[in-house]
Amino acid sequence: MNHPLASLVGPLKYACQRDFAQLGIVKDLRTLMERTLAGASGVDARALDDLRAALPHVDPPAPPEHRKAALRQVLGALKLSGVALPEELERVVVTGELNAVAAGFPRAPERAHVLEGELAAALPRRRVTPPQGVAQAGRNVVPPWKSQEPVVPPVGGARAPDAVGGATGRAGAAPPRMAEPSPRGSRPAATRASGPSGAPARESMSRTGVGADPRKGLPPAEGAAPAEKGKKKKKAKAVGAEASRSEAKLLSIAPRSGPLSAPLKTLGKRLGPRLVAVLDKKGLRRTGDILFLLPRCYEDRRRLRTIAELIPGERGVTVGTVKTADFVPGRGGKRMFRAVVGDRSGSIAATYFHAGPWLKSRFSVGKQLVLSGEVRASMNGREMAHPELEPAEDLESTTSVHFHRIVPIYPGFERGEQRSFRELAARISEQHAHHLEEPLPADLRRRYHLMGLPDALRFIHFPPEDADLEALDAHQSPAHRRLAFDELFFLQLGMALKRQDVKAEEGIAFDVAPARLDKARAALPFELTGAQARVVGDLARDMARPEPMSRLVQGDVGSGKTAVALVAAMVALQDGYQVAVMAPTEILAEQHERTFRRILEPLGFRVGLVSAAGTAKHKRTVREGVASGELHLAVGTHALLEGGVSFQKLGLVVIDEQHRFGVLQRQTLMGKGVMPDVLVMTATPIPRTLAMTLYGDLDVSIIDQLPPGRTPITTRVFNNQYRARVYEAVAAELAKGHQAYVVYPLVEESEKLDLEDATQGAGKLQVVFPTARVGLLHGRMKAEEKDAVMEAFREKQIQLLVCTTVVEVGVDVPNASVMVVESAERFGLSQLHQLRGRVGRGAAASFCFLVAGAARSWESTERLGVMERSSDGFVIAEKDLEIRGPGEFLGTRQSGLPELAVANLVRDGDLLSLAQVEARRIMDRDPKLQEPEHQGLVKALEERWEGRLALARVG
Repeated sequence: MNHPLASLVGPLKYACQRDFAQLGIVKDLRTLMERTLAGASGVDARALDDLRAALPHVDPPAPPEHRKAALRQVLGALKLSGVALPEELERVVVTGELNAVAAGFPRAPERAHVLEGELAAALPRRRVTPPQGVAQAGRNVVPPWKSQEPVVPPVGGARAPDAVGGATGRAGAAPPRMAEPSPRGSRPAATRASGPSGAPARESMSRTGVGADPRKGLPPAEGAAPAEKGKKKKKAKAVGAEASRSEAKLLSIAPRSGPLSAPLKTLGKRLGPRLVAVLDKKGLRRTGDILFLLPRCYEDRRRLRTIAELIPGERGVTVGTVKTADFVPGRGGKRMFRAVVGDRSGSIAATYFHAGPWLKSRFSVGKQLVLSGEVRASMNGREMAHPELEPAEDLESTTSVHFHRIVPIYPGFERGEQRSFRELAARISEQHAHHLEEPLPADLRRRYHLMGLPDALRFIHFPPEDADLEALDAHQSPAHRRLAFDELFFLQLGMALKRQDVKAEEGIAFDVAPARLDKARAALPFELTGAQARVVGDLARDMARPEPMSRLVQGDVGSGKTAVALVAAMVALQDGYQVAVMAPTEILAEQHERTFRRILEPLGFRVGLVSAAGTAKHKRTVREGVASGELHLAVGTHALLEGGVSFQKLGLVVIDEQHRFGVLQRQTLMGKGVMPDVLVMTATPIPRTLAMTLYGDLDVSIIDQLPPGRTPITTRVFNNQYRARVYEAVAAELAKGHQAYVVYPLVEESEKLDLEDATQGAGKLQVVFPTARVGLLHGRMKAEEKDAVMEAFREKQIQLLVCTTVVEVGVDVPNASVMVVESAERFGLSQLHQLRGRVGRGAAASFCFLVAGAARSWESTERLGVMERSSDGFVIAEKDLEIRGPGEFLGTRQSGLPELAVANLVRDGDLLSLAQVEARRIMDRDPKLQEPEHQGLVKALEERWEGRLALARVG
């Protein structure tokens, strides 16, 4: 049986990897630890004391140094309690300076502090064989593709821990581990101990504005006002989030070694304090970072127009002298700032509706300025509203970087700093761009006519005079395409390595003999469709192989993914292994439990629901059954992740609606077995380009056929004023004995949003449909209440179910034929498609009515139009990607992927396909990336992925 604290190893491995490189994006560790501690019994009291002392400091807003110290203390406590840690976590504890920060954590008197020597004594350098039944969290094998540089000894001359004997894995002897560079998006190496110049960590933190006060991470003093505590906490979170956002896209491919990694202050050029502050806020602290902050747009200053030549309705750039500047009365009695700028051809007004006194100093009378903005025609002549300003100090100079050329405009800089930053970028691109190492092999660049990396960056910052301005503004110039290919290629190369690494692991070879597969299929009360049978064949081939299965099954709503998962579960169960099925909601988990129980229990397999609901005795009985192996298949939500849940012999993990689970959660569940097979399923179709990006390391199967007997769903969009017609259609269906859903965006009335809510809606609909019984279902109800409502709806005791999106996933009531979505403009396309999928599950014709407000955005109108025109989930997913853009799809950092700063998945789908082909071609030819021509790839790969190749092998 697993150690009760062993489930913490996977998440901690992710949080601590690469010297805490991912710590900035790790959240909710405290919740996970509290759940685990609540179910822990028989654990060393001293270890529990240390764990509880560290709890307040493992999550934001605690400063980074406090979080690191707390996590080292957690690892030490796990070790003392008998948990077998992988080598990389042992090294974190051994080298961690616990007594410096952790001594301040409150704890029981007898454990006032944990000395590093005490922990070192408890951590033997050899690999510890875990007790029988305890899964070994992954080995720290240095992959053969890692760059082979000598280990840099720690400060003070202490030797790095020896390589683990016998852990060389499949590739033979592991090379020496590379010195790990400072991660992208984090503070420089000074954060750990001291920076390159010896500056203390505190100084580095204070510059960023995050973690400057060492008391911020500690609990507030007793008696502090609750409102004040909440405000401080929210502010600290906001600061951390802003710092994280501002750095995310800037350093994705900036080098972290060589001349370009030198701090900006070593340039020999004095930078103004305002510019330094802006650079620091954006995370630009190294010379190379400047090269990789790309312009957001360009201005054509090859020939500046006179004011008379400016065309209303177009964006223009001109130079003029300030004639007058002052605050004047505006509409509604509010003041606005208005300046008149003129040249020999005429004048133009610059107006600002929200301006402070500082603006007047920018418009000194007689000063020459560059104005840039959209030109409007007004009753008083031409004007620009809120134009961007820039001094015109060197207008006549032929060597100026600001005039007589196509000029870059950088994101996030006031016009005063634009000039300073532009000059800095010009100097660095001219003097330092040649230091960039070219990571792509020469033959690959020749094949696709790709520019060299130094030339591409020079081109982007200061394009030649004959460059295509439209292509530059659209980020489609040859230089931009080179950088986009670069990002996508290394993304695909990392995916190919993850895929290869999984395939080389030793897993479970299940017996998929025809007799067993026939028995598994025969358990189903219906025939599989052709698409389902094809996917079952894919799964059987994967499960028969000795390496772990990692397969994603995509299928539209109602395509029968659960049936496919059930056949896979039968294969594992017949071989004597347990199966874990994780669902995102209690309702879906309960539905899965009923389905699996109905089919499997007559065959002698016991099914249990691991849930947060129910009595303590019932929960304990279920957990003991799973741990002892008496329960063969466990279904649950996040409760499966708790430390108190352990498996005797876990062989297959099924994750339903996998996009709703984070990397840490998936890794935790997989860590409860020894290399189990993994099947992830989603009913949210994923566009092709996203599937290649997010799941390039997974084998993908698609169920593209609905079971027979399903009737198409008719979808109509109605404005609010036509709601009566919707009610007539609902009444007609209820009269036929069918049932209906009405979905609202809110549970209760909100002061901030003028939207209908489910609670009031239920009362209103009971009046509209007096002969029907109306039920209410939402996420704030207790589990027992939700169960009772759903059971009554299934048994047709409730005819009209008023609910929130709690029914979005997995609810299956064949008699329901109408779905009404109120305030439909507030929902995303995938949500609307999922909600529509709750009907059309029986033989009767079904309807989906989307009721929307008249005042809605272009995007929401487009979404509703797509829903009305198409019922194909894959078409809808592609349209959703077009409308929203890739940012919201990949915005989740839990994907564990490198950020895309240049590439756009909607625009650059052709480059993505080429990048995948080339990455796999290189991996096929040189699986260990050992050829001399691939050493540049190795170094770049490490920097782009920053250790994330060690993540869970799903997503």
